[in-house]
Amino acid sequence: MTKYLISFPSEAMVLTDEEFPIVSSESHAVIEEAKAAGVYVFGGGIEEKADPVLVSADGSVSTEIYPGSELRGGFTVLELPTREDAVEWASKIAVACRCSQELREFMYDPQS
Repeated sequence: MTKYLISFPSEAMVLTDEEFPIVSSESHAVIEEAKAAGVYVFGGGIEEKADPVLVSADGSVSTEIYPGSELRGGFTVLELPTREDAVEWASKIAVACRCSQELREFMYDPQS
């Protein structure tokens, strides 16, 4: 089975105060469905109040990060048999979150 990353940047989710609890409930319901189906690996959002750092090979820490590597928003990792299944789950998440989702496939690593 292949692991897929389903994600969206935080600026993609534009909700009113009234919509937020509904979207929260519906998105959590999709996650519970994925857990019940046995395909859920991990999910969460990037904490945007904590600045990222770059940890170098020598152990030094810098506030400079790689150009273009800024990550914000929500992420879900699912393990699924086909890309078509991944598209179906991404669609469910898109409907629940009220925003489009990016779908990426993790490369297979036999040692992970």
